[in-house]
Amino acid sequence: MADVNETINGLLSELRRGTIVIGVLSQLSEPQYGYSLVTVLEEKGVAVDAGTLYPLLRRLEKQELLESTWDTNEARPRKYYLLSPFGKEVYEGLCREWRKLIISMEGIMGETEGGERYGDD
Repeated sequence: MADVNETINGLLSELRRGTIVIGVLSQLSEPQYGYSLVTVLEEKGVAVDAGTLYPLLRRLEKQELLESTWDTNEARPRKYYLLSPFGKEVYEGLCREWRKLIISMEGIMGETEGGERYGDD
């Protein structure tokens, strides 16, 4: 028999993978380097592994959603990422679609098979 918590955790992992792009884009209106982005997202309740984040940043840059610059003034060079103008437009579009999804899902999740809403007596 499958373990409920194990199944929930696996499915939750899939859900998080689908939302990480919006989470990352939301934090790049100001330049951030990878580790600072991991920290900021974690502080806001979105845990992202560096092994997931760095390939994602490279992919988003390749898709021209992000621009990057190197800061070599510190002892350790850091690559800073920032939303490109195209990335800002895409992010705004994703936010609109996200809000529509939330409304749709709330409608779906709030109903039982008989059309009654959960929590209604």
